[in-house]
This record gives sequence, C-alpha cells and structure tokens, in this order.
Amino acid sequence: LWVGFAQAAPTLPPGSIVVLGDSLSAGYGLPSGAAWPQRLATALHQHKLPWTVVNAAISGDTSAGGRARLAALLAAEQPVLVLVELGANDALRGQPLATTGDNLRAIIGQVQASGARAGLIGMEIPPNFGPVYTRQFRTMYRQVADDTGAPLLPFLLAPIATDPTAFQEDGIHPTTAAQGPIAEHVADWLNAAFGLPPLALASTGH
Repeated sequence: LWVGFAQAAPTLPPGSIVVLGDSLSAGYGLPSGAAWPQRLATALHQHKLPWTVVNAAISGDTSAGGRARLAALLAAEQPVLVLVELGANDALRGQPLATTGDNLRAIIGQVQASGARAGLIGMEIPPNFGPVYTRQFRTMYRQVADDTGAPLLPFLLAPIATDPTAFQEDGIHPTTAAQGPIAEHVADWLNAAFGLPPLALASTGH
C-alpha cells in the first residue's frame, strides 16, 4: 500500500512536524483551523502524543517557493519531520517535470541534512492534462521518493478523489467535510512510515 520505506520504520522522536505545502494543505476556501494539518494536530493533542503540527502551507506555492523558504522554516521550527506536499501548482503553471523533481529532491535533501526526516506527499493531475503527462507526473513522485529514500504517500486526496461532493465549487479544493478523511489517510501513512500510533479521526470536526 505504501511506497519507499522498510516495514520496520524507526519511530519518530518527539517534536514538531512541519507541513510544507500549497492550498490543499493551507485550507484554501475553508474556515480557519479546518484544514487537514489542523485536524491531525488536534488528534495528536487529544491523544496526548508528543508531536505538534506546524502548518507552513501557503496557497499557490510551488516547489521552487517551498525550496526558497525551507531554510528559514528549518531554523525556526527545528522539526523532526517535514511533510512535503508540493508540485500541483508547478503542473498548473506548465513547469517542466524535471524542474519540479529537482526542487523536490533538493527540499528532501535539505530536510535530511538538518537531521529531520522527510515524507513526500504526491498528487494526481486532472485527466484533461492528457494521459501521458498524468502518468509522468505520478511517476515523478515515485522517482523522487526512490532517489531520496523518503516515504511516499502517493495521492493526498485518494479517499475523496472520486466523490464530486467532496470538493468546493472550483472542483479542485476539498470541502471542510473532506478534511477528516484526508487527515485520517495521512495519519495511516504516518503510522506505517514513521511509527506514529494509529489515530482515528475521520469523523472529527465535521
């Protein structure tokens, strides 16, 4: 089910988890505090677990933007884990896939060099981009994960992707109600890839 790590994942030390992402993590169009990283933060707090979540996602951010602001984030937050959720805006702006891949590798390399662990969160591009590009975009994430050793969550929106009612009117950004299933999807991956305890939170905060 998951990609890019050994079965016996070493447990993550206590500390902060930074989400370096775009509008899908920043909570575009949602009430304050409704986005999936905040759902995850709340669940960790409710279970009295020793991790905090810093949502450093910015709507519209690209892999280049994330790369540019990473050093300051690492210095300020000193995270134990950085979740990299970037690349969709690169595709929407027609950036070459090779450039996006290079930026993601650089981000993950910088995170790992700081002593933190990195997780890569993949996205899927709408089918109107054409089957070849859609496939290449998906493959890019797997290649970056393979090259860096970072665990890969192949598709952030997998639990809701086929449900039109889970998206806002733009058809791109998930609704408030969809954030619980997304957060649980991420939590399952954090359990499998980074040894965090299981969290049941799909129904929280609707």
